Amino acid sequence: MTDTLIPARELAAGRHPPFPGETADYANARQALLAEEIELRRQISRVAERRRALPPGPVIKKDYRFVDANGTELGLPDLFGAHDTLVTYFWMFGPQRERPCPMCTNLLGPLNGNAADIKQRTGLKILGRSPVSRQIAFAQERGWTQLDFVQTVGDDYASDLGVLTPDGLEWPALVVYRRDGHDVRLFWAGEMSGAMADPGQDPRGAPDLAPLWNILDLTPAGRDPTWYPKLSY
Repeated sequence: MTDTLIPARELAAGRHPPFPGETADYANARQALLAEEIELRRQISRVAERRRALPPGPVIKKDYRFVDANGTELGLPDLFGAHDTLVTYFWMFGPQRERPCPMCTNLLGPLNGNAADIKQRTGLKILGRSPVSRQIAFAQERGWTQLDFVQTVGDDYASDLGVLTPDGLEWPALVVYRRDGHDVRLFWAGEMSGAMADPGQDPRGAPDLAPLWNILDLTPAGRDPTWYPKLSY
């Protein structure tokens, strides 16, 4: 971003209401909110720029093993395919779970709809501790056809990442890797823990990747902190 940006308040002053008949109170409040929305967009861009400018992350030295849909055992470098970057989502569907996490499921549904486009620019893999056949069976049940599921071999990957506790409790993880010659480096990982949530706030990262919550944020009631999506209704 440059220092010559037009002030958000000035841009917001040019708004054109979509419908006639708004009160002066609504017009003033909506214009003020529009200025904040413009600032939010700029902040998102600034954060993304700083993320892209991160120094090289640590080299992943451990030989983590995975199994793909063909039953082939692979290493982390093999998951990139033809790309130099790899986006991974570790979902909560360990072998001890009868059904996968509803929140993970809610995120993967929209991700499936965008996966074909995403994979034009980067590798994309969904990692889970359950056998890959079990993950794919659930994907077929949901009608997901564009996601590539991979089984983690053993629990080293999940444990080292900090998303598997000694008593078997799982957490999701969004991790992005980058090739560096023959090495694989961490580029970025979501690191907002529950302890970092603001008072009264449901723990979440930012920006929120799930369309569900972004849509609900547009509604008068907003998010209900006591409501969560289910696998079926």
